[in-house]
Amino acid sequence: MTDTFDNSEFRCGYIAIVGRPNVGKSTLMNALIGAKVSITSRKAQTTRHRITGIQTKDNAQYIYVDTPGFQTRHSNPLNRTLNRTVTNTLTASDVILFIIEAGTFGAADQQVIDLLPKNVPCILVINKSDRVKDKAVMMPFAQKIMALFPFAAVVPVSATLGFQLENLEGETKKYLPLNAPVFGEDDITDRSEKFLATEIVREKLFRFVGDELPYTSTVLLEKFEQEGNLRRIFIAILVERDGHKSMVIGNKGARLKDISTQSRQDMEKLFGGPVYLEIWIKVKSGWADNEAGLRAYGYE
Repeated sequence: MTDTFDNSEFRCGYIAIVGRPNVGKSTLMNALIGAKVSITSRKAQTTRHRITGIQTKDNAQYIYVDTPGFQTRHSNPLNRTLNRTVTNTLTASDVILFIIEAGTFGAADQQVIDLLPKNVPCILVINKSDRVKDKAVMMPFAQKIMALFPFAAVVPVSATLGFQLENLEGETKKYLPLNAPVFGEDDITDRSEKFLATEIVREKLFRFVGDELPYTSTVLLEKFEQEGNLRRIFIAILVERDGHKSMVIGNKGARLKDISTQSRQDMEKLFGGPVYLEIWIKVKSGWADNEAGLRAYGYE
């Protein structure tokens, strides 16, 4: 960091973004930092890792930690690993943003509330508030949720439209500790380009194949080379069965081509240079059925 920061007044801390699957956690973090570092999809359980997004302002550094949606439906090794990531992040954070969807609150949301530590400031963030046509119902809805936990504040937002994000940032800053910045002022994530490349491909995989493909499919980096400004990236998509392989390839290879093209375009935008990308598909049954297999493929 430069010497322009007055560390005596500077605030810096870790902010956990938590909630059930598909409430817009990754979209919110990307909007807050102004760059796409966490993948998004309509398919639940897209985020599988702790993703850090960094936003540095004149007198504060916000270190957002996007987490997997807390899993309640199945207790397999992958879901247990994802849930452990969520609970570990909560206890290590300075502030928590608990995200719910406007007008919707169910058992899965309550299960996340039950995990929230009482000794960490937690802000209730009501996302997708632009979709509520009758704004008069928002206040009683918010009051109902506020009665369930001692939230420090409540902020209705729209992550996709950028509505009220400055207000959310202001509320969050109140609870950040006085600390010197941890990251450089131009850093937007602590994740490597290698990791981000695989995440981009995984996003396109779920976006194009959707509910046809089991969520246990994953993406592996085979090789990452850089020659000047050109990055040569070789990635394998891991599927459970031969039938899943044909789903990803699509009719005459059209689906795999779309995945590759859009992935390459996103990488070039994020990395700021040309990308040569090759993607192929491997069949590997049972990789997500045990803890050792999960660790081998990069799951915490």
